[in-house]
Amino acid sequence: MASAEEDFPRGGTAKKSTDGKPVVHRGEVDNLFQSNEQAEAKTKRKGALKDDAKKLKKQKTGKEKSDGLALNAAAKCVEILHLKNLKEGMLMLGCVKDVADFEVTVSLPCGLQGFLNIRNISDSYTKLLSEQLDSADTEDIFSLPHLFSPGMVIRCVVAKLDVAKGGSLSIQLSVNPKLVNKALTSSSVKAGMILSGCVESVEDHGCIIDIGISGSKAFLSKAADKQNNLDELKVGQFLTCKVEEVKNEGRVVRLSVNPLTVAQACAKDEQGWNLTNLLPGLLVKATIKKVTKHGLILDFLSSFSGQVDFLHMEPEQASNYTEGTELYACVLYVEQSTRLVGLSLRIYLVQPEQRLNPTPSCGDRIGEVVKDCKMTTVHHMSGAMLELPDKMLAFVHRNHMKEMHKATNENRVLAKPEHTCRILDFSPMEQIHFASLRWSVIERPFYRYHDLQAGQIVEGKVSVLLSHGMVVHLSDHIKGLVPRTHLSDILLKNPEKKYVEGMKVKCRVLSVDPATKKLYLTRKKALVETTLPLFLTFNDARPGSISQGYIVCIKSFGCIIRFYNNVKGLVPISELSSEPIISPEEVFYIGQVLKAKVLKCDPGKEKMVLSFKGAVEGGTEEAAKLQDDCEVGKQLEAKVLKKLVNGLEVSILPDDIRAILPTMHLSDHLSNCPLLWESLQEGDDISNLVCFSNNKQISLTKKPTVRWALEEGLVAKDFSEITVGMQLIGWVKNIMSYGVFVEFPYGLVGLAPKSAMTDKFVSDTAAAFQLGQTVIAKVTNLDEEKRRFLVTLKISEVIPRDGDAQTRLINGLQERRALNEVLAMKDNCDLRQQLTALCVGQTLKLTVDTVNDDGAIFKSHDLVSATVLANKYHVTGVSLTEGQKVTAVILHVDILSASVHVSILPKLVEKKKSLIEGSKHRATVQYIDKDFAVVSLDNTAKLTVIQTRSHMNEVLLSASEMLKAGMSLAVEVTEPSCQELQGLPLVSWQRAAPKRQRTTSDNQQDSKGHCFGETLEGKVRTVKPVSIQVTLEDGSTGSVHVSEVMEVAEVCQGSFPTSSVKVGSVVTARVIGGREAVSNRFLPFSHPKFTYTIPELTLIPSKVDKSSDFKPVGAKEKLSSYTVGEEITCFVSKFNPKRKLLEVTTDPRITGTVELLAMITDPKDASHPEKLYKLGQAIRATVVETNSKPHRFGLSLTGVHKLEEGSVALGMVTHIQPQGLMVKLPFGGKGYVAVTELADAYRSNPLDVYSTDQLLRCFLIACENDKWQLSLRPSRLNPQQAKLVKDPEVLSIDQLKEGQIIRGYVKSVGEQGVFIRLSQNITGRAQLQQSTKYFVSNHKVLSEHLPPNTLLTTKIFSIDREEGFVNLSLLPVDTGKPDILPESLRLPLRLIGEEKKKYDAAKKKRTLSESEQKQAESQVPKKKKKTKKAKGDDNDSGVEVYFREEEDQEGEQEPKPDAAKPVTSSSAVPSRLQVAAGFSWDVGLNSLKPASAAQDGDSSDGEDQDGSKPQKKSRHELDQEKKATEKALVKREVELMDPNLRPEDAAAFERLLLASPNSSLLWLQYMAHHLQATQIEQARAVAERALKTISFREEQEKLNVWVALLNLENMYGTQETLKKVFERALQFCEPMPVYQQLADIYAKSDKTKDAEGLYKTMVKRFRQNKAVWLSFGSFLLQQGQSDAAAALLQRALKSLPSKESVDVIAKFAQLEFRFGDVEKGRTMLDKVLTSYPKRTDLWSVFIDLMIKHGSQKEVRVLFDRVIHLSVSVKKIKFFFKRYLEYEKKHGTPQSIQAVKEKAMEFVEAKGTEAAN
Repeated sequence: MASAEEDFPRGGTAKKSTDGKPVVHRGEVDNLFQSNEQAEAKTKRKGALKDDAKKLKKQKTGKEKSDGLALNAAAKCVEILHLKNLKEGMLMLGCVKDVADFEVTVSLPCGLQGFLNIRNISDSYTKLLSEQLDSADTEDIFSLPHLFSPGMVIRCVVAKLDVAKGGSLSIQLSVNPKLVNKALTSSSVKAGMILSGCVESVEDHGCIIDIGISGSKAFLSKAADKQNNLDELKVGQFLTCKVEEVKNEGRVVRLSVNPLTVAQACAKDEQGWNLTNLLPGLLVKATIKKVTKHGLILDFLSSFSGQVDFLHMEPEQASNYTEGTELYACVLYVEQSTRLVGLSLRIYLVQPEQRLNPTPSCGDRIGEVVKDCKMTTVHHMSGAMLELPDKMLAFVHRNHMKEMHKATNENRVLAKPEHTCRILDFSPMEQIHFASLRWSVIERPFYRYHDLQAGQIVEGKVSVLLSHGMVVHLSDHIKGLVPRTHLSDILLKNPEKKYVEGMKVKCRVLSVDPATKKLYLTRKKALVETTLPLFLTFNDARPGSISQGYIVCIKSFGCIIRFYNNVKGLVPISELSSEPIISPEEVFYIGQVLKAKVLKCDPGKEKMVLSFKGAVEGGTEEAAKLQDDCEVGKQLEAKVLKKLVNGLEVSILPDDIRAILPTMHLSDHLSNCPLLWESLQEGDDISNLVCFSNNKQISLTKKPTVRWALEEGLVAKDFSEITVGMQLIGWVKNIMSYGVFVEFPYGLVGLAPKSAMTDKFVSDTAAAFQLGQTVIAKVTNLDEEKRRFLVTLKISEVIPRDGDAQTRLINGLQERRALNEVLAMKDNCDLRQQLTALCVGQTLKLTVDTVNDDGAIFKSHDLVSATVLANKYHVTGVSLTEGQKVTAVILHVDILSASVHVSILPKLVEKKKSLIEGSKHRATVQYIDKDFAVVSLDNTAKLTVIQTRSHMNEVLLSASEMLKAGMSLAVEVTEPSCQELQGLPLVSWQRAAPKRQRTTSDNQQDSKGHCFGETLEGKVRTVKPVSIQVTLEDGSTGSVHVSEVMEVAEVCQGSFPTSSVKVGSVVTARVIGGREAVSNRFLPFSHPKFTYTIPELTLIPSKVDKSSDFKPVGAKEKLSSYTVGEEITCFVSKFNPKRKLLEVTTDPRITGTVELLAMITDPKDASHPEKLYKLGQAIRATVVETNSKPHRFGLSLTGVHKLEEGSVALGMVTHIQPQGLMVKLPFGGKGYVAVTELADAYRSNPLDVYSTDQLLRCFLIACENDKWQLSLRPSRLNPQQAKLVKDPEVLSIDQLKEGQIIRGYVKSVGEQGVFIRLSQNITGRAQLQQSTKYFVSNHKVLSEHLPPNTLLTTKIFSIDREEGFVNLSLLPVDTGKPDILPESLRLPLRLIGEEKKKYDAAKKKRTLSESEQKQAESQVPKKKKKTKKAKGDDNDSGVEVYFREEEDQEGEQEPKPDAAKPVTSSSAVPSRLQVAAGFSWDVGLNSLKPASAAQDGDSSDGEDQDGSKPQKKSRHELDQEKKATEKALVKREVELMDPNLRPEDAAAFERLLLASPNSSLLWLQYMAHHLQATQIEQARAVAERALKTISFREEQEKLNVWVALLNLENMYGTQETLKKVFERALQFCEPMPVYQQLADIYAKSDKTKDAEGLYKTMVKRFRQNKAVWLSFGSFLLQQGQSDAAAALLQRALKSLPSKESVDVIAKFAQLEFRFGDVEKGRTMLDKVLTSYPKRTDLWSVFIDLMIKHGSQKEVRVLFDRVIHLSVSVKKIKFFFKRYLEYEKKHGTPQSIQAVKEKAMEFVEAKGTEAAN
């Protein structure tokens, strides 16, 4: 890369030439190979081409000033980034918008959106994913939501531009550092750079970060970044890091991730940034070069030019942007081909938080249609800015300023005074909403899934039919699925006959989930056209109601029926039908639609029981009866049957028809509704009711306004009667964020959108109206097709009836009066009847009782028990003393609380003046009572009542708009004395300027009960373990807590204090507090005068004694009185099995908790800890922690309250990791047990015996960073009982000695060697040459055989105490153990010194003996165990053989043959199996010596030497012999156990074959074993057994055996036997490979005629197979039959498809080069390339072959031909590079310069073409 830049300059500062000549800066040759793309890009930017061409010419002259030089030309017009300008490889800054499991949605600059697939994170993460998928274990993997979060800023690259189904472009992104940092090399990394990377692996001391630069290792150290928690980093996590240090020419890079330093780091010139490696997200210092209407042009990094579009200019700073201003900018995107750099000046990117706000602060407004928007600016080529009514700005892209496929006229759009837009999306990168002015978008009924609701009727178009259902598109972006069972009322076998693509269908929404964008629809006619109520939630399913649902499941016990959303219930078998049903599946089917009646419903548990039977029986006659007997608008009387939560169930008199009267329909005044509901009891009669709907259920109303509308006929009976402009009386049915639904009589419902609710601006619809509020609505829009209509509730647009306000006021007050009379009659109470007689404005004679800050309380002789009070406002300016007589006027009478509110203000009490009708007065608000207010008419001393809302649609949004006491109003007298108002004047009013005066709250009344400290007598009623119930003298009940029974000092541990008190005994107790009557919660101690209804008592004598000073102590003080470590007595309260906590109590107010680990000391008790403690038992506990806020009181029962070094604690395993166990300790502690601390004697697979949640006793060694180092060694836990320690702890490096044998666990295997854990903090290393006696070229061989935590015995080789390094040896010579690599791998030995000389001599001998061997090589593909071939092994057999050398009598050992140079087979020939057995396939029968004969020979020699007589042996000799036999036995056992040892007899083979019956390698070794002993028949039998035994699925293994059998028959059998085996092999295997193998066997064993005959058969049988023709051609050319090969080529061209011809000729030409005539090959390739000059792959092959076989002149001629081809610039660039490389290797400086000049000429020619 670097060299390429030097050869072909890419801009930047020019190097000074050595000879002092001025260097002309060649700006136009900035990138030699981009003239085409540049030309394309410039045609897009209108007219910019000519300017750029002029600039290029100017630069050539070299006359222009150097300071104005920019390496990339600035754009003429600044415009935003458009989708059409995106190219693959473009770098961008993005913001994470949404994270799913497999994909991240990323917001890109200028409102673009891209998708980041899980495969495009990083190579290490992808590898981890594939590994996890293979192992089906997903514990260590972190999904995308763990790695990315919304608002995160990331650097990404456009990986691919996909075309979606609809033709739109989908941007596929990647954050893979290899692509993002593609242009950087290890040499170009400098300190201070800000780079992005992904976590590759998490190590002990930090993380390795993948920054995508080959040859560079980047590390993020924990030690350097202590303030950032690096423990939470996960593999694949995206990071933006700062390069702190670069070592070894960029091979080692140290990073940091401190957000502050990363955010402030600015890119500098000296860091070597250029236009090829510039990255998005970099902070640069820039100077404004030009200010335009649409943005800025900046210069940055001295010589680069960039643009800032108007969306990325800081709005507040717009006026400060002037030419020459210096500022900081952030690189937003880099488009390398056109050299376009986008920058941003937005403060949140220039001073980044690393996280943007992914959602707008004003809330979710996406999809909202906004009217009355003003267009502020239009940006040519980009779009326009809109100002919404609430001053919020939105951007409209130029494409959205017009309809699709229509020409745009920006001036006409700008000229419109007001616009209506729909908000499409929010772009986090610009922090602005994007909107559309297209009417097609604005008029869409559904823009998002959020706009749809279950139960809604929708229309859409059929998109596609799938096996599981039908996809219906409701709009471009919204699609729903109609499941297969919902396509029709019955299951369709051939749905494609009914539905065709594009067909319009009407559906009903079953459920919608906007978060996952899942929408389910139904086409079932019964559901779509139903008139029954829909069950959208469990609350809708009231008992007795009937709806239609569909069966989803049929069981033996009944059917499960589903409605909308997730509402489903069970129809038990008894409720399925009036006839008995035995098997429901025979009667019903899944998907069947049926009516069901709700029997029981529990919304809390989401359970429901329904009946089919009830729906059929009750439904039919009832519905008809309802229609006849109860028509809408009919005046009725009814009797209350039952009080429901939200209404009354009534029976219409006299016919006893059931109906519902909702609570909100009791009155027009919502404050009266709950009071009326309270006053009505079961059995009461209600008059003046009107039916407003009889659709499936009769609904009644008592609202006077609705009643009047029905009587007057001001209603629409059906949708067809509704007309635009019609006024209707209705009530608020439902309040949504986008508006309110208003219901009208006859069940009609209209929507009042947010904009049509009120004349004011409404942000929260819920604050404007209340459910059930009576409103007057005017119809504004009708949708005939969908039978929907819109209404407006604006006061300015509706006209109320004459005297509406007065009528409602009179009705409301009459309801109040009737209510009071009912309450007075109910209890037959004198006081209530007296209070009912009082009215507003009446005067009373009172006596002052008490005066306080809140006002005054009075006594009255007439109203003895009533509370008469005046608040602060109503005694202002009057001096009162206790007992003083005053005259007061009544403001309000509250019968429920028996209180009268009065005023003694002089202006209200003086003599009243008469009023004249129509006179106007100033009125002051004196008292507010919910919907009503009492006002005084100034200077008349008259009071009257008004409503707080002057219009029924009035919206009071803020507190300032509501009426308050002291406020002033202007009123007009309508009637001086109104009879309905009990003689008060009737007035109409409007608001005046408010005068604020605050009222004080009412005084609190005392309630009866017992006071704190009171001593009481009582009788014990019940005794429970934790409390005692006492019946007191006055009949009330008191409670005694277990801690208040006896003195704490007298309580014995383990006793039960409450058991000392007997039921029925009389006790003296004292009140210490109280409990809430409902929840039984203990109330805090408060004022001693406070009284309690359920007193909390104490029986402790010292507290009951009256002489003792007894003060209340609060829970906080009591809690703070305990100190950590203190031992206290407490009582068992309960055991929480879920959290495994024991709750204990020390006091009625305080409950403490004991966690499981602080409760027990023996892990055996963990299964049932509750058995150790009984309820109410007294126990001694140690305080662990006390905290009042938040309330925490932790205790311990183990006697320990904190963790200390050297102590033993109980712990629970939370995670099992390769390096050890993570353990949770008591008292919130955490710890880890290193793998070397698990036992005193190490064992293999040490972690297998542990599981998560297992309890262990742990020894606490030391604490570091709040983490404890733990040990499970018995020698630590029980030092006195400990046995001999086999693997002692190594606490420091000083304990180790050189030459010491020590065991340890493998930590990891790397290029530097094997790392072995010797202890918790000491890791040793065995270098590769000290690890094994074999020669290992790659450490991966070791890592395969040494997984982490493999137990190894090592010898300490050397210790570097200063550095703390321990070097180890694993060699068998040092450790006395077998080598770590098995012998079966057949690796070459590593030899040194004397051994090497011996080996070379032995090798010479062997080479001579082997030269006589015959050639019989076959091709058997490798399987699993790969080994290298020995040197000079060309003429070996298919199965390679090794010789095991035994030690001879002199003790000399001969090493195994060294596989020094592996011979690579050609690509056509698969590599061969190798068998480690003492036999060669190539040796003839006569040269094989029978094994038995060889043994006989040895034994006879021995006998001669010993002599014939056996000698008597001494005792010592017998002992020695016995020991020797024992040793031999032990050795034999070890050999049998070693899996790597080659078997030496048939029994050993049989044993191994039992374990691996499918291993062809083992079967072939077994065959070789028999052939070694010349047992040909046995070898055949083994092969036949192998063919029967190996599983039929293992095709390759079977083929290996067939090939071996063919080899055997070729060498030792006859032509007949070979033919038979071949024919059988063809039956069982793929014929083609068998033919090929036999042909190769023939060729290797010089049976040329047989091979040729076989090839001829093959080309006839497999004439369509290209490989067969090539194989035959290769064979003929190797035999020197060049003419035959040429004839074969002609046959091949006739037989093969024409598209293969070019490749076949090219391959034959290559074979000619390799085995035949070079000239002929050259001619063939020349011909092909003349016909197909654009086949650059063949040109490349031709060049390679010519470089290898041709002269330099021919090669140069060929290159000159290639560089003048008319192919793409990119390909020509590749050939220029090759030409240059060739000249550098073989040419002179002059020839190199010539190539460079040719390249220059080529580029200039291309540039001129583009300009023309």
